Amino acid sequence: MTFEDIPDTSISDTSVADTNTPDTSTSEADILDTTYENNKEQFYISEIPDDIFEKMQGKSYKADCTLPRENLRYIHVLHVGFDNQVHEGELVVNKDIADDVLEIFKELYESGYQIEKVRLVDEYDADDEASMSDNNSSAFNFRFISHTTKISKHGMGMAVDINTLYNPYVKTVDGELSIEPANATDYVDRSRDFSHKIDHDDLCYKLFTEHGFEWGGDWTHSKDYQHFEK
Repeated sequence: MTFEDIPDTSISDTSVADTNTPDTSTSEADILDTTYENNKEQFYISEIPDDIFEKMQGKSYKADCTLPRENLRYIHVLHVGFDNQVHEGELVVNKDIADDVLEIFKELYESGYQIEKVRLVDEYDADDEASMSDNNSSAFNFRFISHTTKISKHGMGMAVDINTLYNPYVKTVDGELSIEPANATDYVDRSRDFSHKIDHDDLCYKLFTEHGFEWGGDWTHSKDYQHFEK
């Protein structure tokens, strides 16, 4: 099974508010509540299916991966896209955060919070830059921290990135500003007001931190505005 195999038409095209701020109007809140109640079975955690794990081989689950398969979980969710329609999404995370991540995505969905894509990074051959530049939200991707033998939080399945194009990773390296993804230059200035920006007032920030995650936007030596980790 690949992400492309999952048709969006399996879920009714329910319109929601074009905002990352929860809509408090009774009518739209009722619509969102009903949609969730009718599709609760779309939110679930399982061990990684064999067909998914096969597609991860040599990509997110590399030959030198030291994390056992049984420590990872597959999560299936619904999310509201930038087109104001309901889409299906997939993540792989560490079993230790699976319940938290599922609950967060449930609450984001119920609130109409817009996330453009939630695809396994394997759809991009586990190329982080390609995934981020396409504004894909993802989690597990085994790798070591650059120039170290320490596994990254994503390599442990303990981190989730959300709306990556609008919330880049920014760091000064040898006096030069490094931006990941490279096409996110318009979103480096966080004093600007623009859609899909994660900050301390954003629902995504509030939910992740309430569940005990650390936000990369609070780091001092670099800023990773898309990144939540435990």
